[in-house]
Amino acid sequence: MKRAYFGFCGSQRWCRVLVAAGIVFTLHGQVAAQGKAALKKADWMIGPFERPVEKPVISPLKEPTFTDPITLENVHWEALHTFNPAAIVRNGKIDVLYRAEDDTGSMMIGGHTSRIGLAESDDGIHFARLPTPVLYPGQDTQKENEVPGGVEDPRLVEREDGLYVMTYTQWARERNSYTVGVATSKDLRTWTKYGPAFGTEGKYATLKYKSAGILTQRVGDRLIAAKVKGKYWMYWGEIQIRLATSNDLIHWTPVEDATGQPIVLMRDRPGLFDSAFPEVGPPPLLTRNGIVVIYNAKNAENGSGDQSLKPGTYSVGEALFSGSDPSKLLERPEKPIFQPERSYEKSGQYKAGTTFAEGLVLFHDKLYLYYGCADSHVAVATAPVPDGMR
Repeated sequence: MKRAYFGFCGSQRWCRVLVAAGIVFTLHGQVAAQGKAALKKADWMIGPFERPVEKPVISPLKEPTFTDPITLENVHWEALHTFNPAAIVRNGKIDVLYRAEDDTGSMMIGGHTSRIGLAESDDGIHFARLPTPVLYPGQDTQKENEVPGGVEDPRLVEREDGLYVMTYTQWARERNSYTVGVATSKDLRTWTKYGPAFGTEGKYATLKYKSAGILTQRVGDRLIAAKVKGKYWMYWGEIQIRLATSNDLIHWTPVEDATGQPIVLMRDRPGLFDSAFPEVGPPPLLTRNGIVVIYNAKNAENGSGDQSLKPGTYSVGEALFSGSDPSKLLERPEKPIFQPERSYEKSGQYKAGTTFAEGLVLFHDKLYLYYGCADSHVAVATAPVPDGMR
């Protein structure tokens, strides 16, 4: 801009005037553009999210025991931590499947055995739990992928015919191996495991990958797995967010680029809340404005991230993808939509602060977002249904 003005002005005085005016005009144009962008974002973004209660809705319990099918010993399966939940609406109630860690193993993060418990609520806030986990490492075909370590961080969708499909992390600690596992159920209590989403043969057989959200859309008062171009779509990964397709929600194929590598849709952004990396959150939503991907974001730990957040903080962001082309990123705001603010979100197993979103449901004409607090509790936030979903 300065070179353009100095190229034709006749004196330094007039140059300074014109340059100043140019800067004013430029800033005015930027403000106007930002205003338009803000209006556009409001059209598609979900939120604002508010906490309906100032406390977790699911916390550890020391009393419940479970006979571990591997060791045949009774363990206090949810004694240490309960966090990172999936959610679904079933029979007029909200069911939350949450990760629970027992009191065995080491005190390092990931050093305990994780299982998945089930809790049910009439109002989305007060929950009654089953006394034993519904998904856990066992003497089954997935033992190698889940022992020792466990089953972690579920995401949950409903298929058109009512079948429930869960993606979760299979963690084999001694091999330092993790994958996205797939399991299905008709009642949320009895599950069939299918193993790694990308199979056990071929070039993805040894790939480490986790965090997978399957695309959904509103159908009446339910969120149902959605098809685009005749296929189901899954956003997956941490560090880099990628894409996969499926014909049955069970067997998945990564979307690749011309070189045969999985395409990268989102990665870290220096100086921002996702400066360490983005990670897939709850099942994305297909709306009239496009696909809204709610994702978890880690702030850089070396001070090169968002200065308003503590280094290492996990907050929640949103991105918009094309509704006709799930690989096409349209918008990605520079600020989180939800972040750790309360004491229970900044203390516990992960003290840097964590609001880690994995469950999103439509309930009584409102959206309920279930998230993990500092890897120790489950909490909920609510938001109005955006126009793009009405």
